Amino acid sequence: MTKRPTPEKMARRIATASLLLLFFLPAKTYAAASDWVTSAGGTIRLVAAQPKADGTIPAILEVRLKPGWKTYWRDPGASGIPPQIAIDPSSGVVLEAIRFPAPQMFGEGPARYVGYDTPVAFPLVLKRTRDDGDLAIRASVFLGICEDICIPVQGELDLVLKKGEFDNPLDGARIADAVAALPQAPSADFKVTAASFDAETGAIRLRLQLPPEANADRPDFFLAGPSGVSFGEPVFGAETGAHRTADIPVKLSGKDKSIKGKPIALTVRAGSRSMETTLAFD
Repeated sequence: MTKRPTPEKMARRIATASLLLLFFLPAKTYAAASDWVTSAGGTIRLVAAQPKADGTIPAILEVRLKPGWKTYWRDPGASGIPPQIAIDPSSGVVLEAIRFPAPQMFGEGPARYVGYDTPVAFPLVLKRTRDDGDLAIRASVFLGICEDICIPVQGELDLVLKKGEFDNPLDGARIADAVAALPQAPSADFKVTAASFDAETGAIRLRLQLPPEANADRPDFFLAGPSGVSFGEPVFGAETGAHRTADIPVKLSGKDKSIKGKPIALTVRAGSRSMETTLAFD
């Protein structure tokens, strides 16, 4: 016959089991993921990791799109709203840059626009301005998410980086994956070998070295310049193989009709690889 435990023994066993359960449950972390801001076409949030020794803070703006919806690149074209982020100065953090994975081109002619039709994460270059203590980051975000029409999405994203807390490994992996998806820097087998601007024709002429695996494909070009500078569809030369040329029409609006000294960001996709560089013309 099995002896039934007394109420006192049963209470001790339950207490011990509860302590063991609390021991094995993951500790609460402040790893930094804000709440999601929801719109008709998707959701957005901010994810960040602990500051590094130099004060930089790995972070992303994560955009989860619903099927059939799109969002925009840094220069969306004639219409569209690129991602814009403002950090509250009281956060003790400044935003130095937003970085962009290689986008896609949608539509044709004047209706063309540049963006993404799958979930995307934009790495952020954040830096702390205070040397010590917790960081309560508040970011105001404004971007466009579109299906047949563009819907502006605006929201406040808040998160806390507690000093001394460990990062959430899943959030760290999301940030690392987003950085790995960025275009690579120019390399020996994938780069712009010559760039010039012909003021008479109003076009940039590029000569490129493409990676071997992309020799049979026509590359995709995406350009972004300062306000008043926009770009038309590239016209490719007759070359095939690793070396290509392309003329890209430049459209200038406003009083300044020159691109002299104006930095132009160029992203090139060739096959499964993408490369980014900055063009500047004397």
